Amino acid sequence: MNPVVLIAEELAPAAIEVLAHDFDVRHVDGTDRPALLSALAEADAVIVRSATQIDAEAVAAAPRLKVVARAGVGLDNVEVPAATARGVMVVNAPTSNIVSAAEQAVALLLAVARNTASASAALKAGEWKRSRYTGVEIQGKTVGVVGLGRIGVLFASRIAAFGTRLIAYDPYIQPARAAQLGVRLVGLEELLRESDFISIHLPKTPETVGLIGEKELAIVKPGVRIVNAARGGLVDEQALADAIAEGRVAGAGVDVYAKEPCTSSPLFAFDNVVATPHLGASTHEAQDKAGLAVAKSVKLALQGEFVPDAVNVQAGGVVAEDVRPLLPLAEKLGRAFTAVAGGVAASVTVEVRGEIANHDVSVLKLAATKGLFSSVVEEQVTYVNAPHLAAERGVEVTLTSQAEADQPTLVSVRGALPDGRTVSVSGTVASSGGRDVIKLTEVDGFDVEIGAEGILLFLRYVDRPGVVGTVGTLLGEAGINIAAMQVARREAGGETLMTLTVDQALGADLLTSAAESIGATAASAADLRDE
Repeated sequence: MNPVVLIAEELAPAAIEVLAHDFDVRHVDGTDRPALLSALAEADAVIVRSATQIDAEAVAAAPRLKVVARAGVGLDNVEVPAATARGVMVVNAPTSNIVSAAEQAVALLLAVARNTASASAALKAGEWKRSRYTGVEIQGKTVGVVGLGRIGVLFASRIAAFGTRLIAYDPYIQPARAAQLGVRLVGLEELLRESDFISIHLPKTPETVGLIGEKELAIVKPGVRIVNAARGGLVDEQALADAIAEGRVAGAGVDVYAKEPCTSSPLFAFDNVVATPHLGASTHEAQDKAGLAVAKSVKLALQGEFVPDAVNVQAGGVVAEDVRPLLPLAEKLGRAFTAVAGGVAASVTVEVRGEIANHDVSVLKLAATKGLFSSVVEEQVTYVNAPHLAAERGVEVTLTSQAEADQPTLVSVRGALPDGRTVSVSGTVASSGGRDVIKLTEVDGFDVEIGAEGILLFLRYVDRPGVVGTVGTLLGEAGINIAAMQVARREAGGETLMTLTVDQALGADLLTSAAESIGATAASAADLRDE
């Protein structure tokens, strides 16, 4: 049975096509609460826009849920902590609307400068009054950009083409980076005093709500025009209305409001205010980008792969292409470690060596942690809840890396057990026949070279003749086929490790029988099959 992807709001056809081949795509009206909760009972993923509420109740109604996807930027309608507690990944499309949002800010600035909206309304009402709607040019003016994030940068680059002088306030960007963009960094007060136009491009946080209020509007340059196409509440709407009424502010372009939907605002009383109903992301291109982005993220998540756009995954962000093949390696090493250790370690270190360590490899610690707990807890282990499972059990997982020029990649998982023993497993990714092959290269100090796939058995015993035949016969009589086998020893007659790949899982009784038949000092099995 294919995983079920529940689409709760309208999604671009191209996005649905991405999912249709591999998943059972179902539709529901996300605003119909009873229908939504009923449909979630069988959902492995749910995709929403802004109207559907995915709260703790909705998450609890979806026992199979692995990912919640918001086809857009904000997550106001998704209760992220509730999803995280259940190990459910939350993804959005953080870059899908950045061009549309930047263009909307430019459009509002131009409309306010030239009184476009009010002149249009007057003409359609039968009035031809050109002199009443005389505007101002942008060329040669100072434009203040509040926030130089991705949208702010796009806005600045576009408005610079009009021959403007650009200044910006952003305490989290370096002056050198601003200089590269042709922008001079200033304090907020200086920006307010110098700017002929101000455009807001900040996220909504406790620190930014009300950032521009009565106090700030009292010191602005007379005749300034202000645009907010970022988030409602960053500019105090009543204070802005008062400043416009007093003539200190010559006009405003507003696309966002403190409370939405908004059909009544003190700003709506002014002809020199261009007000739009949160149209920043309302372009066909942005909608298509958002749908495609989250569809691809859902597909990755349901295939058990790392999703860079997951908002509740530690070590999120872009993973280098050279690092990505190591994610399944690190996870399988975590699984193998737990099998060889026979339980949960007190502390674990993930070591990465080789040229690959020149990249950011922090995500490999997360993948290894996911593998460490996959066979020891009843709940599903994901990139979301793996760190929480480790913290709950007091397991400290750390990462070390050592860049070594011209050296092959090697990833190791080493840990100390509560009884004082240490255990280690290592592996690498090799290319064979045009595909990546994951191999174990070391198990608890024994050098091996065997594929990290299928079900692996580890038997430790004292080297002597006939052991291989005994194990082979026992498994054959039980109908268990051996796909691969390797014997590693430190010296003849000394401690030995036999590693076998078998085609099906062994029951605990059969594994015990195999161990007893050769007098093994330790026996364990690791399920390294792809999920």
